[in-house]
Amino acid sequence: MDALKDGRGPRYEHACTQLHELLVRIAMDEVLRRGPRYRIVGPELNDLAHQAAADALMRITYKIQEFRGDARFTTWAYRFVVLEVSSKLGRHFWRAAHARFDSDEWAQVPDRPGTDPASHWQAQELVEAVRDAVATALSARQRQVFTAVVNGVSLETLASELETNRNALYKTMFDARRKLRARLVAGGHLGGAG
Repeated sequence: MDALKDGRGPRYEHACTQLHELLVRIAMDEVLRRGPRYRIVGPELNDLAHQAAADALMRITYKIQEFRGDARFTTWAYRFVVLEVSSKLGRHFWRAAHARFDSDEWAQVPDRPGTDPASHWQAQELVEAVRDAVATALSARQRQVFTAVVNGVSLETLASELETNRNALYKTMFDARRKLRARLVAGGHLGGAG
């Protein structure tokens, strides 16, 4: 860690190389864990991990003077690479958002062993009602935020992409949930209490 604070020379270069190797391993673990949710596979997954590790390394070397030693250095560095992975996955969602919210997928609720036909039909009907409510009851902005949150985009990434703040996103989600609940209650899919 002291070699990183020097900011130059062979010790610094060696420390950066070692740190980058660690960051790539952490980023690969993170994208392998979270990538399938975003339908990222193969070379794109590998590329995303390497980009996140490189960006995290740049951020760490820039902020190394702020490291106070309250935690292990690797724990501190881990946070940077995980945040970079989250940011890159969020951006990937915005480039391919249609892939995660495909209307055909709404109808593909998996059969569960032991579910009787009536329960299965009711579940299918509820899914259809939610899909319809999202499409018709929400404003375009509410639908955009709701869809992103349901698909796991972090609030930090979402706020950055939409050029807003977390409080505005909370308010948008609150209003969207209220509209969806009202539509589902009116359609007899949910009880009116609560």
